[in-house]
Amino acid sequence: MSRHPRSVKPLAVLAAALGAVAWPVWPHVSEMGLVLLLPTEIYMAAGAWTVALTVLALALVPPRWAEAPFRPLTLARGPSGPGQQPGPWPSLATAALTLALIAAGLSGSRDPLGNPLPLAVWTVFWIGFVTLQGGVGDLWHWLNPWRGAAALIAGQGAPLLRLPERLGHAPAIAGLLIVAAFAFAHPAPDDPAVLAIAVALWWGASLAGCVVFGTEVWLARGEGLSALLRLFAGLAPWGGPGVRVALPGWRLLEAPAASTTAGLLALTTLSIGSFDGLNETFWWLALIGVNPLEFPGRSAIIGQTVAGLLSTTVLLWAVFAAAVWAGLRLARAEVTLATAFARLAPTVLPIAFGYHIAHYLTTALVNGQYVQAALADPLGTGWDPLGLGPVTVTTGFLNTPDSVETIFQVQAGAVVLGHVLSILLAHAAALRLIAEPRRAAISQIPLAAFMIAYTFLGLWLLAAPKGA
Repeated sequence: MSRHPRSVKPLAVLAAALGAVAWPVWPHVSEMGLVLLLPTEIYMAAGAWTVALTVLALALVPPRWAEAPFRPLTLARGPSGPGQQPGPWPSLATAALTLALIAAGLSGSRDPLGNPLPLAVWTVFWIGFVTLQGGVGDLWHWLNPWRGAAALIAGQGAPLLRLPERLGHAPAIAGLLIVAAFAFAHPAPDDPAVLAIAVALWWGASLAGCVVFGTEVWLARGEGLSALLRLFAGLAPWGGPGVRVALPGWRLLEAPAASTTAGLLALTTLSIGSFDGLNETFWWLALIGVNPLEFPGRSAIIGQTVAGLLSTTVLLWAVFAAAVWAGLRLARAEVTLATAFARLAPTVLPIAFGYHIAHYLTTALVNGQYVQAALADPLGTGWDPLGLGPVTVTTGFLNTPDSVETIFQVQAGAVVLGHVLSILLAHAAALRLIAEPRRAAISQIPLAAFMIAYTFLGLWLLAAPKGA
């Protein structure tokens, strides 16, 4: 990239790079040779022991201590009613930007790292915005690209149709799986023209859903990305009414009773992240009969990839439901499986969020530099409206043992912290479901075993050789 002669220190742009990752580009493969030289077995054992000791500590401490971190501290009081509804202008601005990016995808460069559309979708949005949503709160409520346009089209009138309650979050689950299938199985999901058509279809279909079924209903139960982002927003450590702060996830405990399909949506979020790591491993490629040293290309394994995504999701649903059922039986709790599942399933969200950050960290460090380069010269003419200066993209830090070890430690830490927080959340949720603390603790034994095993899986996915 001759027009970007100045080197960039990748760790110096980490904050910007958190908004810069792509599904279809995997620069982290190059450092796997160094990762394989690390004592990853020690990391995995230490992570699992950390989660196991958390379980043991919760069984020994008084119940009030287990719940205390999730009791919010009120810093500023505010109205107890519904929060302020966003006006149409932020949403309309996002819609205009979306349409401009679609036009750039259709008419601009075919280079995925030179065209702004793939960078915006797979980098700025998927890692940057999703991470920000989980850390800060529900920004998507204000910035989604449909609310304003739907208000202009439908006004304040009643929805044309009513989305059946019996469907619950099923449309959102289906939509989220469609997005994942496109990202994992399509031969060229980062091709600007292909992605432009996909984004245009998604934007149009979602806008139609808002107009027909009502914006609030459709974004909550029909549009998959909005439903996922709403779940992650519940992990933010602060929230209303007023300003209240507690351990991340406390708002999940205070939310109204969720439905079974809302629980399935939370588990689907976790299954998608897990399969995104699994389908790159030698183990998975061997399972579907592919030699990783002679990888035939994504177009040759579309069916296997989609089937694997769906199978992983259904398997996770079943295993989690079985763990909840076994816990209720052990504790002889007078709580229905549906009620317990709906309350406990959202507690896996910290795992999904931690793995999301860990899995894409190295990609963020690389593609964040491409985002910086695009911002420095958005039209490819040497124009530098933000005064960022020329940029040279480097991946040298992925070939240095010390930096690779540091990155892996951060990744492993994100995975383990996510599991610890999920254990704490699940125990607090069980105490609210089952009045007797002893029975509540017993009910968590199968679920704790599930989470310890998932800690091993998450850390193994980070360390396993990649062949796709």
